[in-house]
Amino acid sequence: MRYAIRLAQKAEAQGEIPVGAVLVRDEQAIAEGWNIPVQSHDPTAHAEMLALRKGGLVLENYRLIDSTLYVTLEPCVMCMGAISHARVKRLVFGAFDPKRGAVCNALSLTDAAFLNHRVAWQGGILEHECADLLLDFFKRKRKPKR
Repeated sequence: MRYAIRLAQKAEAQGEIPVGAVLVRDEQAIAEGWNIPVQSHDPTAHAEMLALRKGGLVLENYRLIDSTLYVTLEPCVMCMGAISHARVKRLVFGAFDPKRGAVCNALSLTDAAFLNHRVAWQGGILEHECADLLLDFFKRKRKPKR
């Protein structure tokens, strides 16, 4: 998770919302990503999506069986759909997202009956560090300019 936080800081340095993701298999990081939707003009360029895409290329398979995805923020509905379709075994995230989180907050897609894959998950890992990145980012963004 600490590595995902460093990736989130890369996103922030580029003016993006600070979210980072690392895909791990056999205890080895195989792919990573950080938010870049603004600079890439791509609404799907979330950290999780980029890590999943790169992981598929590394494994030469769209199914990322036996992998774990570490992400600094509870994934949104788009990312949870992709995580499920990719057959990620386990999801570990830092900060909870009460408004848009699709793991256990706004939606609970890990338990959705219409999905044929169940993703094991654990949230709240380094929660305060992950949440503080986001809170500080949005405080600076909303601070009036003089």
